[in-house]
Amino acid sequence: MTPKQIDRFCASLPAATRIVQWEGVAVFKVGGKMFCLIAPDDHSVGRISFKSAPEHYDALSRSPGFRPAPYLARAKWVSVDDPAALTDAEMKAYIKRAHAVIAAALPKRKQKELGL
Repeated sequence: MTPKQIDRFCASLPAATRIVQWEGVAVFKVGGKMFCLIAPDDHSVGRISFKSAPEHYDALSRSPGFRPAPYLARAKWVSVDDPAALTDAEMKAYIKRAHAVIAAALPKRKQKELGL
């Protein structure tokens, strides 16, 4: 997927919001909590970064095409510098999972408010 396609996909997820922060990084949130970042080519955070399920972080961060996300690895985030390294289905699955992990951690009241 191209960064533009990833941007559209993230925006289509339930209750997702998009803002631009940190020198042009598109930040996607659910309930005010980040789940995916799309950075300009030369940005230090990595091209595409997203939250991983804590139980999958160690394996995923060592997999080909992935690395621990700069500044966010302590929170179990990974980066993909070349989005073409993954199939469209893989990228969508990882981002959907990131969204689900963040949404599930929201207070029940907030989840209900957002229709999650």
